[in-house]
Amino acid sequence: MGAPGSVAVVVVDDRDIPLWDLYELSIACLVFGIPQPDLADPWYDMRLCAVQSDAPGAAPGFGLRTRHGLADVPGADTVVVPGMPEECVHGDREVPPELIDALRAAHAGGARIVALCTGAFALAAAGLLDGRRATAHWMHAPVLARRHPAVRVDPSVLYIDEGDVLTSAGVTAGLDLCLHIVRSDLGAHVANQLARRLVVPPHRAGGQAQFVDLAIPVDDGNPVAPVLQWAVEHLDRPLTVQDLARRAGLSTRTLHRHVRSTTGRTPLQWLLTQRLARAQALLEATDLPIELVGERSGLGTANNLRRQFALHVGVPPTEYRRTFRASAGHVGSRQHERPVRA
Repeated sequence: MGAPGSVAVVVVDDRDIPLWDLYELSIACLVFGIPQPDLADPWYDMRLCAVQSDAPGAAPGFGLRTRHGLADVPGADTVVVPGMPEECVHGDREVPPELIDALRAAHAGGARIVALCTGAFALAAAGLLDGRRATAHWMHAPVLARRHPAVRVDPSVLYIDEGDVLTSAGVTAGLDLCLHIVRSDLGAHVANQLARRLVVPPHRAGGQAQFVDLAIPVDDGNPVAPVLQWAVEHLDRPLTVQDLARRAGLSTRTLHRHVRSTTGRTPLQWLLTQRLARAQALLEATDLPIELVGERSGLGTANNLRRQFALHVGVPPTEYRRTFRASAGHVGSRQHERPVRA
């Protein structure tokens, strides 16, 4: 393996970093910024590159001092955007134009561009995600899809590697992506040893689904919220779009339009997502046999459960259960079902 090269980690508000943005930033620093000479020498040459900002944040946070600015971004081999300020995601603040220019210049120069969670909003604003698959935390994915319709947003996976552009979901999925990059650059042995030092599972495939709760839109006058809530409570039934439309008192076309605008998915896609999430919850919280997990989640037979997990989660149900419990420090055996999150 050759030298892994330089990594520029972008910090948007260097003088007021909100507490909730520190995690993704610290992940990038932990993986790329701490030398591991016994694993690979040389290690990454990491630099923090700040977008100078005079706008004080409203939330309590931390500041940092770095001698690097955006001028140092285009010369890096890899550029990581750990996250964007809340106002750039759910508010009316624009992504800094100088950051957009730096990302475009870096990409044009051959750099690998990486976004952790809401960092995808900066990549999308720069046009680097147009026509590509991308992901973010499932809570932010609908906003990303709505704001950047040219991006094929997939909110169900941990991370997506498009070669020169990579994106991840939030929190621990950012660590999964960074370890995936180390694995790609320096090999599986180095990545596995680093994961061992960080006390995390050595590898979670990017196609594995995010560990998410069963999200239902709030009933604030939304015409489909009650029927979606009802569907989640009856996932073990053979539900159809016609069943949901009839219960909501809507035509199938109107139901389709409302569900799509509310969840970003078609009714059938939404149902499948809920069934998979219910199966995940059962695998996480119970010792039910695979056959019963399939029945109670509405996915039917054990064979169909395995097939759907292979297609959408990326690992078999048994491996999902084993990985989740290992990473959660599961001890002992639970013979009785715990209430499913809904």
